[in-house]
Amino acid sequence: MVKGPVDAIIILVVVLLNAAIGYVQESKAEKAIEALAQAMSAEATVIRAGERVRLPAKALVPGDIVFLQAGDKVPADLRLLRSRDLQVAEAALTGESAPIRKDAAVDLPVDVVLAERSTMAYASTLVTYGQATGIVIATGDATEVGRISQLISEAQELQTPLTRRIAEFSRLVMYAVLGLAAVTFVVGLLRGQSAADTFGAAIALTVAMIPEGLPAALTVTLAIGVSRMAQRRAIIRKLPAVETLGSVTVICSDKTGTLTQNQMTTQRIVAGGRAYTVSGGGYDPAGEILDADGVRAIAVSGGALWECLVAGALCNDSDVILQDGQWKAQGDPTEVAMLVAVRKAGLELAALQAQLPRLDAIPFDSQHQYMATLHAVPGVGPDAERCVYVKGGVEVTLERCVTAIDADGHAVALDIEAIRGEADRMAALGLRVLAFARGTLPPATTSVGHADVASGLTFLGLQAIIDPPREEVIPAIRACQEAGIRVKMITGDHALTAAAIATAIGLAQPCGDGSPSEGCVLTGRDLAGFSDAALASVVDDVAVYARVSPEQKLRLVEALQLRGHVVAMTGDGVNDGPALKQANFGIAMGITGTEVAKEAADMVLTDDNFATIEAAVEEGRGVFDNLTKIIIWVLPTNVGQGLILLLAVVLGIALPILPAHVLWVNTVAAGILGLVLALEAKEPGIMQRPPRAPNAPILSRALIQRVVLVGVCILLGAFGLFELAVLTGIDVAQARTIAVNAVVMIEVFYLFNCRSLSQSMVHVGLFSNPWVLAGVVVMVLLQLLFTYAPFMNRLFETAPIDWVDWARVLGVSVLTYWVVELEKSLRRRREER
Repeated sequence: MVKGPVDAIIILVVVLLNAAIGYVQESKAEKAIEALAQAMSAEATVIRAGERVRLPAKALVPGDIVFLQAGDKVPADLRLLRSRDLQVAEAALTGESAPIRKDAAVDLPVDVVLAERSTMAYASTLVTYGQATGIVIATGDATEVGRISQLISEAQELQTPLTRRIAEFSRLVMYAVLGLAAVTFVVGLLRGQSAADTFGAAIALTVAMIPEGLPAALTVTLAIGVSRMAQRRAIIRKLPAVETLGSVTVICSDKTGTLTQNQMTTQRIVAGGRAYTVSGGGYDPAGEILDADGVRAIAVSGGALWECLVAGALCNDSDVILQDGQWKAQGDPTEVAMLVAVRKAGLELAALQAQLPRLDAIPFDSQHQYMATLHAVPGVGPDAERCVYVKGGVEVTLERCVTAIDADGHAVALDIEAIRGEADRMAALGLRVLAFARGTLPPATTSVGHADVASGLTFLGLQAIIDPPREEVIPAIRACQEAGIRVKMITGDHALTAAAIATAIGLAQPCGDGSPSEGCVLTGRDLAGFSDAALASVVDDVAVYARVSPEQKLRLVEALQLRGHVVAMTGDGVNDGPALKQANFGIAMGITGTEVAKEAADMVLTDDNFATIEAAVEEGRGVFDNLTKIIIWVLPTNVGQGLILLLAVVLGIALPILPAHVLWVNTVAAGILGLVLALEAKEPGIMQRPPRAPNAPILSRALIQRVVLVGVCILLGAFGLFELAVLTGIDVAQARTIAVNAVVMIEVFYLFNCRSLSQSMVHVGLFSNPWVLAGVVVMVLLQLLFTYAPFMNRLFETAPIDWVDWARVLGVSVLTYWVVELEKSLRRRREER
């Protein structure tokens, strides 16, 4: 019973302490909308009253004429009226990794997808090259980025599996506690006890049944999970979201930079009728050019391979530099890939540029689809001939060629069909294929025009380029698949490229003849023709989605959730914001990600790597295991104490434990011993089991049975020792001290049972978590203080006990340990049958 202000103060302090520790600020504020507004803030050059003026973007209205040049942020959605070599970086909006070439003169079909609208420039994108004039057609919320803002605000805020399960579990505990308290009060009155004493017993039972230390233990466990994930390059923005990763059944991943290196790489070269492969990946020049037999190829000066590489290096406006130990691109990623291939061949770019200095150039434009550069050829005086290199699309380049060269550099007949066949085979693998040619001009030539390269060129070769997969992604995807998690690629890139990467990383099987095919992929245009019901029926069966819009990403997430999946979604652009927020778990890229994506996400990857997601899933599963271990360890104590008090009321005897004792056990023991379980390492095989069902309760039937079993053991052990002590004439205070120590020591031994939910302590190792042993030592010392310190005796109404009583306490504790181990062993045998 509650005896005066002491017990009341203890209860109040414990309640306030747990409220302070357990309270976690978990509001996902709508910062994504603010980030969008900031992304849209810019200035624009417009015509007003017949004059060019600079105005804030928010002052623009439909019909305004806007001028764009390199470095400008597009201030509104524009329909281009005129353009000159315009390139716009739209990665944040469409997912395209490379700048998009725009052309005001192109005629497009009505239903062209967003990423292919070359006559449009969209708000918040960045002009990287060229100039243009456009008319404003949409501002503010009416722009494409504004519509994304609306989608973010409309996306549902979903509960995490943990918060949902904890809410259900809390309701169950509340109903059970209130029900038993009511039963205790009624039984006490029926036995003729005073209302005050009966009410005090009911309060004691209520305190005993509520796991006061559990909220703090759960919060600390989640915080430890956050720390472990941070060490593996995953930053969690919301504590409960840590566990959600352990429940994920589908991961929807972007392609560029997450599954791939986001570094264009030359992988194949065809020159002089021979095919070569290029090893290595990214911008690091480590690698070699290999012939068909896998032998390193030597680029001999004047040979076809040398000529093809030199053409790519000199007909080039980009550079790659070593900065802080990392090779970084400056300029167009495709051109950088050609420069890296030259370095892999052992050629020095600076030497080539000095040997063949550039005199003039024709920049690439969307109308002609090629680039040309004029160079002085080594010779004597002004009579040296001029050389022109051309780089462009295969068909555009071939139609200008009349001859080719063999491997040794000798002129041969041009076999157009053979070249087209090689180009088609490489394009079918998702590679971007460029052709190279060379021509000669008179010695006095100092400039080059389109007429100079219209015909008479010599074909040099082909280079095939792709953004290759990350090496670590393939085993990471395999690990996810073994863990029962489906991985899907959702990208804004072309269908054929997406299919090629998906096949390379084991995400999708090749179609038809064994090569990647657009038929393996659903595109944004395909999705537009699906109803919500039709999409939900096919979404499980398709692994790759290409050319999708923000609304379609959102629809895909909703369709998967409709199928009962717990969905993790990755993204880095503004266009990913709605889907990131709608997903059960949003993952933003820390390096390339926009602020919109980061604010809408639950986790940010500091290395933009899919393999980090797999590591985070593993940590999430470990967190849930440890949460379950803590809950399964805490609850039997509350059940046992509740049963002890209920049985005492039913029998009409003195309470074996008082409310203050209950609070000591529930807070001190749980705070010390419960937290050490949060430091348990992940058990072997954690990624070989399927995800938990989204609707599964926090405790399985088997674990609930274990809670009851151990609760009964605590009842029998503590109540039995209390009654034995009373019958032998021991003082009630000493008998209660024995009962409290019995409860705590059973907890201590049961702690070793809980280090694994299904295996014995031998399986995990006695010393694998040294914090467990440290926690046990601290708890034993505190129990000795509780038992023998005079001030503790006065505060908790306890009394010292002798060694015989300790022997009995240890006896029931060891017996409980072996009872639980026997139960686990029998359950394992039953599951193995």
